[in-house]
Formats: sequence, structure tokens, C-alpha cells
Amino acid sequence: MQEHWPHPPVRVERRGVSEAESRAANGPDWDRYADEYQATHGEFLGDAGFVWGPEGLTESEAGILGDVVGKHVLEVGSGAGQCSRWVRSQGGLSFGLDLSHRQLQHSRRLDEQTGVAVPSVLGTATDLPFADGSFDVVFCSFGALQFVQDIELAVAETARVLSPGGRFAFSITHPTRWMFPDDPTEAGLVASQSYWDRTPYVEVEDDTGQVAYVEHHRTLGDWVRVLAASGFVITTLLEPEWPAGHDRLWGGWSAVRGRFTPGTAIFGCTKAPTGKPNAGPRRA
Repeated sequence: MQEHWPHPPVRVERRGVSEAESRAANGPDWDRYADEYQATHGEFLGDAGFVWGPEGLTESEAGILGDVVGKHVLEVGSGAGQCSRWVRSQGGLSFGLDLSHRQLQHSRRLDEQTGVAVPSVLGTATDLPFADGSFDVVFCSFGALQFVQDIELAVAETARVLSPGGRFAFSITHPTRWMFPDDPTEAGLVASQSYWDRTPYVEVEDDTGQVAYVEHHRTLGDWVRVLAASGFVITTLLEPEWPAGHDRLWGGWSAVRGRFTPGTAIFGCTKAPTGKPNAGPRRA
């Protein structure tokens, strides 16, 4: 669940939602939340910084993207473009895409403040407005993927715009975290939901009945299956530990929870040189 911001009263449900419902809810939700998000987390993220998650692991430390010098790089769910701006500072040619118009306005603001411009477009992960093989690297740092219902299409779109042998990396809420309440205190350390329950988390406005926010859960096995089906070979899976002395509270992430269970999963993959999907089992 998001932090709190001006928003009509909502009730929480666990139920199926379509891709159209997810998109219609999450775009306006991020438009409402963008100002507070940047005010609250902007300093931690850095105007031209690359942080993979609330634990504070940076790309400089992780090295999941590899050498980006001279490479064409796409950030899906780019927000204010902090990560893409860091890529440009390292010699990469990065571009951003986000579903939220307000987040892209913040990206433009930081372009002007830093003097490092990230060309960015309004769009969705399931319909990337780029030609086949346009990029050497695609990444997503806690961006679009967990807000997408049709994840197979989103990953296939990533594979389409990547050149053969290209790199795909992304961070998401660690799947095991969905077993626990969205509570960063000791009270939230009791498993209360099945890890295998993939029913989306949904917030519904009380007064209108409209879906206001959606987040989708997949298991680690689901991610392996989806990535393999689109021709990706997984080379990295990081589960960052909560650093000692790091006292930042971010939604359900905290030092209290982080001592016992991972909050973030970071995947690194390579597109098969042939571009052909890998054979693999499918979940019924």
C-alpha cells in the first residue's frame, strides 16, 4: 500500500482486476501522489542517483546493468528520471517512460535543475512506443511491473525493444513480503496471507466504487516462467539485506522488518542472442 496523501476514503480488497482497470487506477493515483513522493523521497533517491529499493542499494554497488557507456538504455516506470539521469552521467544514452504525467513533469524539473536531460514519454509497459531492437538495456527500478496485470505482454514488449543479447533488470516488492501485513512495526511480522495467493491488492474509493490503486503479486517461480517464455536468461537475483544503521521508514519497509525478511527482489537477465523464447513449464 502507498503512503498517505490527499485521497478519497478507500477500502482494501483482494480481487481480480483487468489490465485496463489497473492502468486507469494507477496512472491517476501516481499523478496525485507524485508531489508528495518526490518531496518525501527525492533526497534519498538523488536528482541523478540510481537506487534499486528502500534498502538503499545503488547500481554503483550492484552493477546489474553492466557497462552502459555509449549504450541506448530505456527506463520503464521512470518517474522523475533519477535513475536514467545517473545512467547519462555514466555515459549511457538513457530514455524514460512513465504512466504518470505528473511524474514526468517532475522529471522535466530535474532536467532543468541538474542540466542533465532525460528524454521521456508518457506510456505503458504493455505497449512500448519504440521500434524493435531499439535498446541495449531496459531496466525498471520499482516502476511499472508490479502495477501491470498483463505481465506476460509487458515482458514480451521489453524483449521486443531489446537487441539480441541485451540486458533487462528490474526491482520489485519481494514476493515473500505479500505474506505479511503492510505494517513496518513488530506487529507486521506475523505471516497472515498465503504466499501462493496471487489475488491483486486493490484499493476502492468508498464514495464512487472505482478502483483507485492496484498492485499485483507474483511468486519467484512465476517470474522465472514469464522471463524464460520471452527468451530471457536470468543471471542475477539479489535480495538486499537491510543495512545496519539505516533507519528510513518507507511504507511497509523498515529496519524492524528488514532484519528478518527481504523487502526487495532484483532480477538481472540477458535476452537470448537468437531472441527465441526458452522452453519452460507453464502454470495452469
